[in-house]
Amino acid sequence: MEQFNGYTYVDGGVCAAKGFQANGLNCGLNPDKNKNDLALVVSDCICNTAAVYTTNKVKGAPIIVTKKHLEVTGGKSKAVIANSKNANTCNADGEEKASRMAELVAQKLGIAKEEVVVASTGVIGQILPIEPIASHMDALVAGLSYDGNDKATNAIMTTDTVPKQVAVNFDIEGKKATLGGMAKGSGMIHPNMATTLNFVTTDVAISAEMMQKALSDVTKITYNCLSIDGDTSTNDMVCVMANGLAGNDEIVSEGPAYEAFKQALYIVMMNMTRMLAKDGEGATKLIECTVSDAKDLDTAIIVAKSVVRSPLFKCAVFGEDANWGRILCAVGYAEAEFDIQKVDVDIASEKGTLAVCRNGAGVEFSEEFAKVVLAEDEIQVNISLHEGDAKATAWGCDLTYDYVKINGDYRS
Repeated sequence: MEQFNGYTYVDGGVCAAKGFQANGLNCGLNPDKNKNDLALVVSDCICNTAAVYTTNKVKGAPIIVTKKHLEVTGGKSKAVIANSKNANTCNADGEEKASRMAELVAQKLGIAKEEVVVASTGVIGQILPIEPIASHMDALVAGLSYDGNDKATNAIMTTDTVPKQVAVNFDIEGKKATLGGMAKGSGMIHPNMATTLNFVTTDVAISAEMMQKALSDVTKITYNCLSIDGDTSTNDMVCVMANGLAGNDEIVSEGPAYEAFKQALYIVMMNMTRMLAKDGEGATKLIECTVSDAKDLDTAIIVAKSVVRSPLFKCAVFGEDANWGRILCAVGYAEAEFDIQKVDVDIASEKGTLAVCRNGAGVEFSEEFAKVVLAEDEIQVNISLHEGDAKATAWGCDLTYDYVKINGDYRS
């Protein structure tokens, strides 16, 4: 992971910050008893809460219920309940089931149901059976612990092949603070939301309004710059909970404390974004495209996203073919204004950097060296537009035979 001055990576994911417990178990939604399918995260005290959601017009019932809850509480929550295997989307009784999940948690914890965030992921259009969730609620709550993050992370995974957790320690106004998160996602991932299910916890004291501002800004340059396959899911959510146990004065305006928090949020969300991209369904390689020297941030983002979501370039990366024309093609159809005759392109990895395009035209390069560069499992595409000083990065993965196999029988 990239190092950032003043921030130290630590273990613990959503349990790294003070006062957060978690648990996960198999309640029977997933027939594989070795795979957890129900997760719970609980704070010792009430949290200011911010969230962003999918932009898909079809929204999962859990998102609708969660938005209502946070509106009722004014951005307050104390727990998150999440299940995998069934997305609880496009069902007539979806909201009723999502609300019931919150009620079950609230009853066991002695809190208001509106203080519960609800999330689901999995197959769309299948009725969610509430009975397995209800019958395992006692065990789910009883098993809560301050090191239960691994169990919870396992419970939100679907086609993920690896768990995704990140946490950092940092100082804020002389107080030691921590921010950590867990994420799931491997397919049906595309820019514009949030992406996938992502839960972040922190012991920083910060208002819901300032946290929402930070989350929206950081989402724009992390999760919204991630694309696996061009499909925006119906259940995508990023939720951040802050319980204030670090003991700093509550952050209610911009300033050094706000910037320290925002940087921690960026570090965690950026790393989880990279993990999501690298674990794309069937993926063998991470693609990281950085566009620099753009006239503004939006232009840099648009161009970078255009490259990482190009199916032809994704296939070329899988085949380890330095077909740089596919990069320039994707740059060319990006919906932004710039001079294509100023564009430079390099392809890089740990094995070195390969210059393939200067001033919009190809340059000679060694095909042998290109094979060496592209044989690595993390590939960087560096593009300079030579029109300003703005910079942005987008993340994606190669497109493989296994992607089709996985999605050809996803419901099974």
